[in-house]
Amino acid sequence: MHRIRALTLDLDNTLWDIDSVIHRAEATLWQWLGEHYPRIHDRWSADDLISLRSDVMDKHRDRNFDFRFLRKKVLEQVAMSSGYDESLVEPAFEIFDDVRNDVELYPDVPEALEALYSRYTVVALTNGNSNLEKIGIRHLFHGVVTAVDAGAAKPDRQIFDVAVGEAGVRPEEILHVGDHPIADIDGARQAGMRTAWINRNAAVWPDKLDQPDAVVTTMAELREQLESAR
Repeated sequence: MHRIRALTLDLDNTLWDIDSVIHRAEATLWQWLGEHYPRIHDRWSADDLISLRSDVMDKHRDRNFDFRFLRKKVLEQVAMSSGYDESLVEPAFEIFDDVRNDVELYPDVPEALEALYSRYTVVALTNGNSNLEKIGIRHLFHGVVTAVDAGAAKPDRQIFDVAVGEAGVRPEEILHVGDHPIADIDGARQAGMRTAWINRNAAVWPDKLDQPDAVVTTMAELREQLESAR
């Protein structure tokens, strides 16, 4: 840990809870569609959209890393099948996106992020489509790498290699911090990076995977470990 010069940070479920946010964003979008495009509710149910999303993912396997693209394709198909044109796609997506980026940081995150930013190169590394400007924390990151930027999603080596380039140091000098054992920790390990598993929910580490270099329950604990190593 004393050799670490840069951090790559997962976002969803590492810095904030995302599951409740996505549920709220989808519910808000569904209500908006019913108010402005009522024929969609006549033809579709909210559950139908889940099946449609799976169909879209099967059809566009080469773009499965791009959640924004996939959601817009679902909206496009829903619109066309309900007798509307594609003009609803962008405003509908903005309704979803605004709520999707209305997140509540875990209490330990703001202070820890500020401290880490002052001492390390900090790069956001995410498969999702979080907008750090909307969330209000872009100033606490030196760089951002998304699956869309890299053309691949974690745990693919390609996205970690892009993050290494963004950080500007050797892979072994980077600590990747994330909540997902495979997508974050195993992916980063195979890319030659150090790893810290943030385990906020007392999950059990999968036996089949190599252990992470560090296990923490909060970003504050991670900061303490890094400071201790320094």
